[in-house]
Amino acid sequence: MACYQQAVSKLNVGSPFQATETIQEDPWGLYLHLAMSLWLPFRARWKLGRKNSLGDSSQLPRQDYDALREVCLMEGRLFEDDSFPASLHSVGSGPLLRKLPPGLQWKRPPELHSNPQFYSPNAKRLDLCQGVVGDCWFLAALQALTLHQDILSRVVPLNQNFTEKYAGIFRFWFWHFGKWVPVVIDDRLPVNAAGQLVFVSSIYKNLFWGALLEKAYAKLSGSYEDLHRGQVSEALVDFTGGVTMTIIPAEASGNLWDILTRATCSRTLIGCQTHSGVTCKHGPEYLVKLRNPWGKVEWKGDWSDSSSTWELLSPKEKILLLRKSDDGEFWMTLKDFQTHFMLLVICKLTPGLLSQEVGQKWACTTREGKWKKGSTAGGQMKLPRDTFWKNPQFLLSVWNPQESTRFLKSCNVLVSLLQKPRHRHRNCKPHLAIGFYLFRYYGDQKRLPPEFFWKNAPVSWPEAFLTEKEVSRELHLEPGTYLIVPCTSEAGQESEFVLRVFSRKHIFHEIGCHTSAVFSKEIVDQNAGQDEFFTKLFEKYPEINAMQLQKILNHMTWSSLGSAKPRFSLDACQGILALLDLNASGTVSIQEFRDLWKQLMLCQEVFHKHDHNQSGYLNRTQLQAAMRDAGIMLSDDVCQLMLIRYGGPNLQIDFVSFVHLMLRAENMEDAFQNLTQDGKGIYLQKPEWLMMTLYS
Repeated sequence: MACYQQAVSKLNVGSPFQATETIQEDPWGLYLHLAMSLWLPFRARWKLGRKNSLGDSSQLPRQDYDALREVCLMEGRLFEDDSFPASLHSVGSGPLLRKLPPGLQWKRPPELHSNPQFYSPNAKRLDLCQGVVGDCWFLAALQALTLHQDILSRVVPLNQNFTEKYAGIFRFWFWHFGKWVPVVIDDRLPVNAAGQLVFVSSIYKNLFWGALLEKAYAKLSGSYEDLHRGQVSEALVDFTGGVTMTIIPAEASGNLWDILTRATCSRTLIGCQTHSGVTCKHGPEYLVKLRNPWGKVEWKGDWSDSSSTWELLSPKEKILLLRKSDDGEFWMTLKDFQTHFMLLVICKLTPGLLSQEVGQKWACTTREGKWKKGSTAGGQMKLPRDTFWKNPQFLLSVWNPQESTRFLKSCNVLVSLLQKPRHRHRNCKPHLAIGFYLFRYYGDQKRLPPEFFWKNAPVSWPEAFLTEKEVSRELHLEPGTYLIVPCTSEAGQESEFVLRVFSRKHIFHEIGCHTSAVFSKEIVDQNAGQDEFFTKLFEKYPEINAMQLQKILNHMTWSSLGSAKPRFSLDACQGILALLDLNASGTVSIQEFRDLWKQLMLCQEVFHKHDHNQSGYLNRTQLQAAMRDAGIMLSDDVCQLMLIRYGGPNLQIDFVSFVHLMLRAENMEDAFQNLTQDGKGIYLQKPEWLMMTLYS
């Protein structure tokens, strides 16, 4: 199986020879408008009192990168990761061992090169080469990632190096079943007797970011051997937190070209796979450019590097498009692509990764659940339907955000179902076949009995149950309430899952798991130029404390608040920091600050909208409306208590207090959802209770 990363172009072959663009402004709701401004905070909940975000099945140890590095620097030693040791235990225990060269050693980059570098922005995108592990799917996704430096820097903190404060410890971030989690490794890499890397390497012998990222991903997966064989879609989700859509090119309708151009122009990540390889063989010609992570195997048919078809173009076009080098990058026609490639994977990105997409409102809600044998593992909907109703049931209410058209237009909704790993090692237990059904629903918020499913046909159902990590579907629904039922193909199959819903406006929760607040967060990404500012800021200050945070917030331009410019006190910034501080270090990282920035923009928009007289304060009615508009629904009694707690003597709340309230409400909801076993209550040990209540 070969895996590729993809781009598209269109040529008119004939006279005149002219390349034409097919870029269109893509309204939301078209089949593959993939650059969606969703809301997925880039952070993991690693504070005491919260579950391991990887789930019990993965058993990845919690390791504090900053604390470990500081200890190593103080003691003058290099970090050694006992949880993923430099031994065959980390390589695996199966066929991969037979592929290892004799005399295998583990060495650090400074031992392999006199001038090792972690990353170089001047290096070519196609600088990585696959090793003896069959993880071309991982490399294909990684090649797609390198086309977007802002996305790459989220996964791979680029300020790491082998000189300043070097302690042999590195950190990477992956989106793992609903949350961004850090993976800490040491930099000991397996090499052969000649000192050459056994697994992923760079054509630039002094660059090591790819090899270290592969090691971190192997640790997340269980071992290097667990990276053998996989789907491009799986790695794309782990790198972005996005939602993937898989298309079979040979079965695609006539709009495949339109799908590809929309996806390319929407800053998506695209990959494809083939089992047969690509070594075989007017009017408009639709060309697809592919990159092979193996680097040297290329297409040999029309429009390949040595094909005579390039003579049909003008010299200028040949200069723009043709690059004759054996680097794994090549063009082929759309027709040939449909013939030779079995899968096309398109990853729809999430909001923190879409700083170039301005003004689009989106909402995302995530819920977790489990299929448990004997209770909630009901299997698919089939005759006899005696167990299907036992599956977890989720209520989804959708409506159009424009009130004037609320009951006129359909709502575009994207539903994603991911299954969690059932074993610490990725390849030990294969994925179950999963899917979900959607029903129109009228009635109260109670679990539906078997009779409902006997009498009502689903609005949407799985065309096939797929043994994939994620299945997703884009739906066009009339405004109203619906029931989502995720399930496995067979009753009695156990696993945990993550269910995500994306739309312009919705409320989404599990039946039987009522809480006082339902979160459906929206964001307007107005900060196209902020990523560069964040990067420069955190190059100077890798971690920001409360005083530095206060200075930054008070120097911000709050354009929507007019003359009522907020003043953040040190106490307020300490409170904000406590809510965001994942490792109880007293500081925030660049990932946490990006998350905070998005939330501040949401707060500013909502506060400005409901501060009708521009007084700089919200009264009770305005506060209730603002909270509701942000997707946080609180009872009248709770809202009154919030004014007493966060408001002034006149029971009005200013912007700074509103920010603190919004952050705390989200924090408490997330803590409850992470800790509850049944959706009704939680059990805490005393230290956890103290941490949650005193440091938040």
